[in-house]
Amino acid sequence: MSDQLSDRINRLVPSATLEMAAKARELRAEGKDIIGLSLGEPDFKTPDYIREAAIQAINDGYNSYTPVDGYVELKDAIITKFKRDNGIDYDRTQIVVSTGAKQALYNVAQACLNKGDEVILPCPYWVSYSDIVKLADGVPVEVETSIENDFKMTPEQLEAAITPRTKMLWYSSPCNPSGSIYSKEELRALADVLQKHPQIVVVSDEIYEHINYGVTAHASMGAFPDMYDRTVTVNGVAKAFAMTGWRIGYIGAPKYIARACNKLQGQVTSGANCIAQRAVITALLESPSRVQYMVDEFKNRRKLILELLNQIPGFQCNEPQGAFYVYPDVSSFFGKTLSGRLINNASDFAMYLLEEANVATVTGDAFGNGNSIRISYAASVDEIKEAISRIAAVVQ
Repeated sequence: MSDQLSDRINRLVPSATLEMAAKARELRAEGKDIIGLSLGEPDFKTPDYIREAAIQAINDGYNSYTPVDGYVELKDAIITKFKRDNGIDYDRTQIVVSTGAKQALYNVAQACLNKGDEVILPCPYWVSYSDIVKLADGVPVEVETSIENDFKMTPEQLEAAITPRTKMLWYSSPCNPSGSIYSKEELRALADVLQKHPQIVVVSDEIYEHINYGVTAHASMGAFPDMYDRTVTVNGVAKAFAMTGWRIGYIGAPKYIARACNKLQGQVTSGANCIAQRAVITALLESPSRVQYMVDEFKNRRKLILELLNQIPGFQCNEPQGAFYVYPDVSSFFGKTLSGRLINNASDFAMYLLEEANVATVTGDAFGNGNSIRISYAASVDEIKEAISRIAAVVQ
């Protein structure tokens, strides 16, 4: 019956991370002991002070529809956060609160892209960027990077990718899936290229901002005065505050883009959840140092997983500076036969690990980089040790 569906939905590719998680759940239901290292979800509880704010909101009687672009008090908290953490000044008309950062990205694409507009995506990129662009009739333009350069796009590569059809550049820093962070100097070099192309709008996805291991300081493209009026800064609370299920994301943007997103959202989902919004006010106004304990634990797990993976022949790892993923190059296994199975690509390798090692990872093909797989270390130390032990056993 797919002929009864729109061409748009038939062209849409399911999210690889969610698909792998669903496959893992299916195998668990069959009785298999699957270790899930595929989803980008902190394994911590939402901090008590945030949960208490939500309970207080319930007791205070918050239960009605919310303003489409968010409570004024939350928008003010976001303005405070952007000024405090990023050195960017916004006013209320430039803020839109959405049901997660994914909706915020979707809004921006729908608001800004026309058919055939090109969007530059440094590879690897977050799994949904490409299809969000395609849903807006845009054309993803992938720019290949390498593990030797920490998966970061150079100014020369950016310049080479720009055409008369280029409308936007999307990137994340810290990057999902590689954990790479663009330094202020590296962003400035990219911004210098963009000065020659004033039609290009930048989407800077900073959802992992606070999960930073202290080597490269976080920097925001929108903080550059000459990029302020053409940068959309996307953020949210899912990762740093362990609030994935609360579904609150937001943008700071040029007013014309923010108001366009508000118009679109008003016809789609309207305002985000009232209780979650009240809790996020507290999350953002408190010092980010209150969630440093999670970052410290992720840093310990990063050290552990890198030590274990680097002992496995064929895995090539760089050291991620943020987020909670490793993104090893596994191309040395391509063309080889493991346990009677020919491994042609990263998708084959990820499926092999799931079915033979009972470990769920995500193929790099989903992130625009076919040589790697993404492994999340948002898991317990025992789970990480067991998972990497299982992987080592089936690839050697």
